[in-house]
Amino acid sequence: MPLQFNPVKLFSGSGSTELSQKIAQSYGKNLGEMTVSRFSDGEIQPFYNESVRGCDVFLIQSTNQPMDNLFELLLMIDAAKRASAHYIIAVVPYFGFARQDRKDKPRVAIGAKMIANLITAAGAHRIMTMDLHAAQIQGFFDIPVDHLDASVIFVPHIKSLNLPNLTIASPDMGGSYRARTFAKYFNAEVVICDKQRKRANEIESMSIIGDVEGQDIVLIDDICDTAGTLSKAASLIMENGATSVRAVCTHPVLSGKAYDTIENSALTELIVTDTIPLRQQSEKIKVLSTADLFANAIKNVNEHGSISNLFKVD
Repeated sequence: MPLQFNPVKLFSGSGSTELSQKIAQSYGKNLGEMTVSRFSDGEIQPFYNESVRGCDVFLIQSTNQPMDNLFELLLMIDAAKRASAHYIIAVVPYFGFARQDRKDKPRVAIGAKMIANLITAAGAHRIMTMDLHAAQIQGFFDIPVDHLDASVIFVPHIKSLNLPNLTIASPDMGGSYRARTFAKYFNAEVVICDKQRKRANEIESMSIIGDVEGQDIVLIDDICDTAGTLSKAASLIMENGATSVRAVCTHPVLSGKAYDTIENSALTELIVTDTIPLRQQSEKIKVLSTADLFANAIKNVNEHGSISNLFKVD
């Protein structure tokens, strides 16, 4: 007897509309109709304008700031559950609070675990995300996690640049594993920028482990927030004789004065994905779309197929 697949419906939160439209287009469906109304005090109330009963419902929303994005997603999940959706999948291209993945000092919250609990408690049956700040955050969930890897998008692009003396770099010690994973695709050397922080978003000192002289450096990171680390690393790399330096970051948080920092940095370009919409355009920032990857993952989940083939780099 052939497998029976439930009807698929895709809905977008208000924080990820552009990416959601691209995912729907790649998938071959229109986005479902939904209204997000607000009371005069700012309270959010999502409402589905069509039935979701018996459907596999994919709710697309990154949980970057403001906090409304997260809370809207939680309410969307709850509304779908109460409307008798068959299977509810939270598609969270950027999983916010992932940097709070452990107690790195006394008396702090583990925010990533708390958000995982909230999404599960709201009624999601599955979560789909990309490049978590720490892969072990998957273990914070008691529901299946599809953890997509942006390297399948970045690696072909880096190859297309045809950099003659490519060396992969990590902007800090914590990202060394990510950098080594990229380096394997190119049989390239890895250098590491060892940074010491005074406090969050403030660097005290930085040094380079490895040789960058005459090399075309590509810095690899998952999140670009203030761009302070990347800017300082790029300057230090160029001061040590590199030919060029560019950066690859999955999630363009780009808060505060990040855009000015990038414009005034030694970076040739910053290559990011569209998991978070840019607040402004910049000639130094190139955006690669994740829409096809998420659309294929959604199709495979609905059809009970494997997503392992989506991790193969061309």
